[in-house]
Amino acid sequence: MVPFITIILLVLIALMVFASCIRIVPQAQAMVVERLGAYLDTWGVGIHFKVPFIDRVAKRVLLKEQVVDFPPQPVITKDNVTMKIDTVVFFQITDPKLYAYGVENPIMAIENLTATTLRNIIGDLELDETLTSRETINTKMRAALDVATDPWGIKVNRVELKNIIPPAAIQDAMEKQMKAERERREAILRAEGERESTILVAEGKKRSAILDAEADKEAAILHAEAEKEKRIKEAEGQAEAILKIQQANADGIRMIKEAGADEAVLRIKSLEAFAKAADGKATKIIIPSEIQSMAGLVKSVTEIAAKDEN
Repeated sequence: MVPFITIILLVLIALMVFASCIRIVPQAQAMVVERLGAYLDTWGVGIHFKVPFIDRVAKRVLLKEQVVDFPPQPVITKDNVTMKIDTVVFFQITDPKLYAYGVENPIMAIENLTATTLRNIIGDLELDETLTSRETINTKMRAALDVATDPWGIKVNRVELKNIIPPAAIQDAMEKQMKAERERREAILRAEGERESTILVAEGKKRSAILDAEADKEAAILHAEAEKEKRIKEAEGQAEAILKIQQANADGIRMIKEAGADEAVLRIKSLEAFAKAADGKATKIIIPSEIQSMAGLVKSVTEIAAKDEN
């Protein structure tokens, strides 16, 4: 009975040892394997077997891109302003062997290297340049860290300045400066608005004056055309009236001639026509000599007729 239990225990121990010799490496990971304390191999994705009691997994390495947020570091600018800057580093392990044997604590090493590099870069910049040159600082830090961490099997993909915290006095001064700048811009915008409004009002008045002048001009032209039409109509009416009068006179003379009237009657009719032409408004009438002699004859006849009546 005892040997049977012993055999079962030995079998269980053998199974446990065999199971411990099997390693499955998941995706985006790697294992650094040592044999008798020396580097043996780097296992990638898949199933692997190791020799029991001789081989061991020295380090598991994550191959994904990792992000480390370092606390704010005090730095001094070129114009002796002390501020605090915290950084975010994005890195990825490219060589598990170098990562396992290159440096004792890679994350701490990157943090110290980041702080040193940041101080060196900020020390060459003034406060205003530091606040406005984030992209330049990020690029310089990434290049410096990538070169420094290459022997550790680490590739620095990106470095970002998360916060730049200047002293309280500097912050107050910056806020006052920004407030003054906003007030100045507001005053400029208000002045420009008033100027634009004045220009628009002046242009409106100018346009209104032009339109009024054009309207007056058109009205004057229409009035002149109306007066012209009126005078033309009046002249045509007078001409038509004179034509009708002359036509009537001509018709009267023609009727007299047809009736057999002598020259004396014709002259008397002419005299009547001159009297009608004067119409009581003329102050001076020039009568032809033939009509004057005829008028004398008429006067003599009138006087003789008056004596006979007496």
